[in-house]
Amino acid sequence: MAAAGLVGAGSPWVWGQGLSLWGWGRSWAGARVGPGAKGGCYSPVNVAKSHCQEDPSLEKHFKGHRDAITSVDFSLNKKQLASGSMDSCLMIWSMRPQMRAYRFVGHKDAVMCVQFSPSGHLVASGSRDKTVRLWVPNVKGESTVFKAHTATVRSVQFSSDGQSLVTASDDKTVKVWTVHRQKFLFSLSQHINWVRCAKFSPDGRLIASASDDKTIKLWDKTSRECIHSFCEHGGFVNHVDFHPNGTCIAAAGTDNTVKLWDVRMNRLLQHYQVHSAVVNSLSFHPSGNYLITASSDSTLKILDLLEGRLLYTLHGHQGPATCVAFSRTGDFFASGGSDEQVMVWKTNFDAADYGDILKTQKYATNQSEMDCGDPPKKNKIQESARNQHQQEEETSLADTLEHIVGQLDVLTQTVSILEQRLTLTEDKLKECLENQQKLLHSKGN
Repeated sequence: MAAAGLVGAGSPWVWGQGLSLWGWGRSWAGARVGPGAKGGCYSPVNVAKSHCQEDPSLEKHFKGHRDAITSVDFSLNKKQLASGSMDSCLMIWSMRPQMRAYRFVGHKDAVMCVQFSPSGHLVASGSRDKTVRLWVPNVKGESTVFKAHTATVRSVQFSSDGQSLVTASDDKTVKVWTVHRQKFLFSLSQHINWVRCAKFSPDGRLIASASDDKTIKLWDKTSRECIHSFCEHGGFVNHVDFHPNGTCIAAAGTDNTVKLWDVRMNRLLQHYQVHSAVVNSLSFHPSGNYLITASSDSTLKILDLLEGRLLYTLHGHQGPATCVAFSRTGDFFASGGSDEQVMVWKTNFDAADYGDILKTQKYATNQSEMDCGDPPKKNKIQESARNQHQQEEETSLADTLEHIVGQLDVLTQTVSILEQRLTLTEDKLKECLENQQKLLHSKGN
């Protein structure tokens, strides 16, 4: 396992300043976290909560790419992790032990971005070869391809309902497509330089785009109009993402900063200067309370947005950290770097809060039972049986729905492949007829 270290709560040589989402705040310098307890855990020094399990820990690392990693994303069920690379390949890693990875070859140039569909049964990738591919993430690795732009495709993302795709490109445009049949819907074209990233809001009504023209533009999907431009970045904007509740966006820039903007009031909420080099990528924790960033200074930073402070600095990559993404449930996050490695980390730091809540709820329940007296054992057994039966039914229903969605995705992909083959057959038939006519014409002469 690759060596990885942690610096917690902002070491004396790492500072950040921010505005809390709920009011003005200021980051603080804490104690450095270094190697501590056995088993590779890290033990904080002079920190109020010093439980080893509350610090992020490196769980896995994957090697298989032959060039820098550009993008990472988890499937919905966390069984798979997708990564794109400058080596022109997309890889699907299994989170289960002893399972081989899938290497998908199809792009003719660097793969710049990857993302799983909300159901997890499709993976979209964008490339420097100007195309977007939709893959079925299994051993066959079937894909459909369409030319999306006239220059490098930097970003691709599914809408939350899985019906649309948004892409961003060096041709200075943002485009929206249907997933079914990859039909072009419309283009957004007010940027005057490369567009590095484009994201749907959680409700799908807005699109945010980040560009080398040093602006972030906010678009209304229905009217297709730019409703606001954020112009306060001191450098190019590499990455943008919506907060899970859709009320603000976070942006990563080449000026080494991370900024959060309120999209309702169009004002700056937080400004972090915690990196010493370009910030390449960022990702919100699903709770919306934390933000993780990846930088060319080789570190990942975890920011506490409620308190407006730096929480952790993670050292793992030997060179620039190029991308980072939380899992859908937030209990894991993945990072990629120019060292050709993909790392999977266990979050841990959010588990303490959940654990405290569960303990409080359990204590309250126990107290209630003690106050009310123990009910008959028969009732407890019946209630337990009912709960177990209900849980089994819910699990079965969820599995069935996931299977149906998966089959629909596969059906959509199959129809698209058949349409492509039919088009090729029609082209061949047309070519044969033209050749036959030419032959008859030459014989007549």
